[in-house]
Amino acid sequence: MSEISKLDQNLIVKKIDRETINLQITDNEMLMSVVGQFDVNLKELAKLTDTNVFFRGNSITCKGKNENINIFCEAIKFLANKYFLTKIIEKEDITLSVKKNVEIEKSNVKSFKQLIKTPRKSVIARSEKQSDYIKALKENEIIMSLGPAGTGKSFLAVSVGVSMLMEKKIERVILSRPAVEAGEKLGFLPGDMKEKVDPYLRPLYDALYELFGTEKIDKKIESGEIEIAPLAFMRGRTLKNCFAILDEAQNATETQIKMFLTRIGENSKLVVNGDPSQIDLINKSHSGLIKSKNILKDLKEIKIIEFDHNDVVRHPLVSKIIRAYQKKSIDDKD
Repeated sequence: MSEISKLDQNLIVKKIDRETINLQITDNEMLMSVVGQFDVNLKELAKLTDTNVFFRGNSITCKGKNENINIFCEAIKFLANKYFLTKIIEKEDITLSVKKNVEIEKSNVKSFKQLIKTPRKSVIARSEKQSDYIKALKENEIIMSLGPAGTGKSFLAVSVGVSMLMEKKIERVILSRPAVEAGEKLGFLPGDMKEKVDPYLRPLYDALYELFGTEKIDKKIESGEIEIAPLAFMRGRTLKNCFAILDEAQNATETQIKMFLTRIGENSKLVVNGDPSQIDLINKSHSGLIKSKNILKDLKEIKIIEFDHNDVVRHPLVSKIIRAYQKKSIDDKD
C-alpha cells in the first residue's frame, strides 16, 4: 500500500455544503499534532483562512466562504501529510500550509517526495523551488543557488550532504566560504585554521547540530569526515567522493568560483550558495556569483536555482523586509 493510500485512510474529508466542510482524522496521534496543544494550530488556521472552526472528538468542522474552507481543507491535508511522513509539525508549518503563493496540492506531493531523513528530524521542502533544489542536490553534480537569506540554501545543502555521508554514499563533506567579513583577514585572527574559519561557518554548524546532534558531528569533524576549509585552501586539490559546499559565494570572485568548481572529481557534488544582495567585498563589482551564473547557465550538467522572497521560510517579517529593500533598490535606480 502506498504512503498516500495510508494517509487517505487516516483522513476523511466530507463537503457538507458550499460553506461547510468536515474532516475526520482517525489516527489520534496525528490528530493531536494537527490540532496542536489547546487547539492552537486550529485557532491559527481559522485566523489565517478567515473561517470558523469547531473541533470535537476526532472531527473538525470548518464554516466560511467556499474558497476559504477549501484553503483550510488543503492546509489540514498538508499538515496531516507532514506529520505522517516526519512525525512532527512545527510552528512555521501552519503559515506554510495556507501560504497563498504555494499550490498546496502540488506541495503535498512534490515537497514530501523530496524528504530528507536525518537522525533528529526529517526535512521537507517548504516551497516548490526548495523542492527543485533538493532534487538538484540529489541528482546533479554541480548546483548553484542564489537568493536572499532564509530561503534554505545552506540548511538544505548541509542536510543532503551529511545524509549522504551517513548513508556512506560519499566519504567526506567539505564546508568552505570566503573569509572577508568586516574586512578581516584570516592571518590576523587568533587560533589555528579551524578556529579562524569557524566563526564564518556558524550558520552551517547550526544546521549540522540541529539535524545530527553535537556529539555525532564533533566526531565526524575530528575524524576528518566533515572538513572545514577556507576557500583559498581549495586550490590545487581534486575533490573525490565528497560533497563540498561553498557558502556565501557572493563574496568570492569569478576566478575563485571557477577554481572551486574545477576541483570536482569522481563521485562528488559541488554546491555554490550565495545572496547577491549581501556582498561584503569592498568593491562589489568584484563579486563573481552573478557573473559565474551567467557564464554557466547554458551547461545542462549544472543546475541553477534562483530563490526570491516568496521562498523565505524564516519569520514572515523577513520576507517583508527583503521586499522592502528590493523596492528601495529599484526606486534608487529609477
